[in-house]
Amino acid sequence: MNKYDWKALLSQRVYAKYPEYTKRPVIGITGNFGDFTCKLAEKYYKSVVKAGGVPVIIPPIADTDVIINSLENIDGLILSGGSDYDPQYAGEKKDPKLGEINEERDLPELFITRLAYNRQIPMLGICRGIQTLAMALDGKVKQDITDISTINHSQSEERSIATHQVSIEKDSILYELYQKEQLSVNSLHHQAVCDCGEKFRITAKSEDGIIEAMESREFKSIMGVQWHPECLSDGLPIFEWLIHEANYFHQACKLHETMLTLDSHCDTPMFFPQGVDFSQRDDRILVDLHKMTDGRQDATIMVAYLPQPTENPTEYADRIFDKIEEIVSQHENDMAIVKDPALLIFEKNNGKKLIMLGIENGIALDGNLDNLKHFAKRGVVYMTLCHNGDNDICDSAKGNNTNDGVSKFGKKVIKKMKKLGIVVDLSHASEKSFYDALKISKVPVICSHSNCRALCDHPRNLTDDQMRALAKNDGVMQITLYPGFLRADGEATVEDVFAHLDHAIEVMGIDHVGIGTDFDGDGGIRGFANSSDVINFTRLMLKHGYAEQDILKIWGMNIIGVIFQVQTGLKI
Repeated sequence: MNKYDWKALLSQRVYAKYPEYTKRPVIGITGNFGDFTCKLAEKYYKSVVKAGGVPVIIPPIADTDVIINSLENIDGLILSGGSDYDPQYAGEKKDPKLGEINEERDLPELFITRLAYNRQIPMLGICRGIQTLAMALDGKVKQDITDISTINHSQSEERSIATHQVSIEKDSILYELYQKEQLSVNSLHHQAVCDCGEKFRITAKSEDGIIEAMESREFKSIMGVQWHPECLSDGLPIFEWLIHEANYFHQACKLHETMLTLDSHCDTPMFFPQGVDFSQRDDRILVDLHKMTDGRQDATIMVAYLPQPTENPTEYADRIFDKIEEIVSQHENDMAIVKDPALLIFEKNNGKKLIMLGIENGIALDGNLDNLKHFAKRGVVYMTLCHNGDNDICDSAKGNNTNDGVSKFGKKVIKKMKKLGIVVDLSHASEKSFYDALKISKVPVICSHSNCRALCDHPRNLTDDQMRALAKNDGVMQITLYPGFLRADGEATVEDVFAHLDHAIEVMGIDHVGIGTDFDGDGGIRGFANSSDVINFTRLMLKHGYAEQDILKIWGMNIIGVIFQVQTGLKI
């Protein structure tokens, strides 16, 4: 076919093949700026295409609305190379040796990097791009490395020529891609990352000690390299890695559009007396409107936690619920309190973030059964019978066996909860209390934030026998992110969450598990630190081989089914 016959070419390559068209991840590439022109070296976008992606150029515009709209339409981001950063953005004075800076680019790229990080978008920083990652995400950049470098990091040769080698850490993405500890690279810079900060770890250095590559410590899809892989013959694997991660991110985002994500336990109301603004991104709390939006989280069950003892406990719980209602009323276009699980999807489709109410510690009843009816009217969907001490309802996992399990009053409480449609939560309960409650309850119960004792021998965690009994009851166990319940020693990470989740599924089956983060109640670990990580956890579930239908169950369908059954007597 004549290549100049473009109409025939279009018909053959687009219209005829449209039914078989394959979705490719869209990769935004930050554009350079010079001579009043937004420009980009061709090898960036050609490498993206060759790796299987669709490139789009993002111009350097420091407008957050423009940036947010750009990010909403991409699956991955490349921070491209270019001029030095103005050190004033890092609170430093300019070094006389500083090279050419590009005022048009600096602020837009710092903005887009931070916002992309919050939204869990896979990122690749190249040359200036690795410095962008450091500048935007709490690292540091050395303005001039000529006084400490023994290598010419500004080569005069053609960019396709490798001028020096870097040493690669064996447990890194780069080693996984290249399967070798030394890699020949090119170099065109005299600024360099000197401190990658807590969010990253160093994965490659040149022989003079200059940081040449880094990657996320937080199980996010972020990598930076100091060289230009798009110019090297062996550079394609780095772009293929980005496309691979962008594919998972796109799949996770599409999944979140159709499913409902519900975290079964957060303690954020404990921080409301400190004057936090739930509508703002507040570093004091792990759950707020911004973080829920970034993580594409739809709903959370906020609990009124009552320490033991609490004076006037019923009034104490009411004050917490009053504050939650006040916050929701201030943001009624963005939030809603929901008791009926059937309304969750309806309100999600209205664009709202959703709050369900729970009680953590049955002392909220103050020994009065009538208060259960009061809390039912307030919209409480579950009550944790006890906390870290025995109470008048039952014994705690960390208690002294005061009642020998569930007390006489506790039996009345459980039966009354069934009549009122309030779910019994057995997190924190002792083993005896657990089994007593299962016998008394004629409807499913839950453990809103508990883990597997087989993997972490802690009295708050459930034995395999307890887990099997819970599943037989049609109940659910919500894996939590409290580090001490995930592992007995060392740092708990998101991989420990998967270990507990996998074990729970093996013992109980996929229909009886979920996630109860315990955010703002000391829950949160590396890889799943706050609500903005919800979408990232979904991405990781996909990478771990979880089926989409199973993810839907884990992220809410299972526990929503229990709440619905207890409230209505009907099984979904």
